[in-house]
Parts: sequence; C-alpha cells; structure tokens
Amino acid sequence: MVQYTNAKLDASFAALSDVTRRGVLEQLGRAEASITDLAEKFNMTLTGMKKHVAVLEQAGLVITQKVGRVRTCKVGSHQLEEVTAWLKRVLGGLTPAEYAARLADQRVISMPGKL
Repeated sequence: MVQYTNAKLDASFAALSDVTRRGVLEQLGRAEASITDLAEKFNMTLTGMKKHVAVLEQAGLVITQKVGRVRTCKVGSHQLEEVTAWLKRVLGGLTPAEYAARLADQRVISMPGKL
C-alpha cells in the first residue's frame, strides 16, 4: 500500500469536510467579508464563526487581516491551487467538471436504448 502524506492537503480536505466551512469559502469566493458579517450570514455566534475561520486559515484556504477591531477574511488562493492541482492529477489531468462530464458521457454510451 502506498502511503501518501501531505499535511497541508490533509488539513485542506479536513476543513472542507464541514458544510459550514464550504459555505464560508463559497461566500468568500464572491467577496471578502468580516468574521462578524459571516457570522450574521450563517446565523451563528461570533465565537462559532471564529472557530470555523480558524480551521480554514490553518489549512491555508482563508487569509485574515485585522484592521483596527475588524478581522477581514478572503480566499487563500495558493492552497486552493494546490488542492486543484492534486485533484487534476487524480482525475487524469481533467478538472472535476471535465471528469464528471466524461463519466456522464460513458454512462450514456454504456446504456444504449435506455434513453
């Protein structure tokens, strides 16, 4: 059995395993936001959102910057690029969308007459 260890990649997938953190990342993909804004948008306490953002930040998926009393969050694109590169290697050089389209095409071809 091949043992593959990449702590940053492991942390990224662990962070993405939570639906709230995936939602936060999607939201930040649209626009930067403060932790307070994110907490309000996701209807959770400030403490709860700080914990989610901390997990994303430790994984390198989010970058925060404190200006005065406000901590602003944005997507950490470098680590997302590493995750995407790993996925492309696993999927034979295809993006996840291209891979899904290929699988869908194979299902249609393998099921003639079932349309």
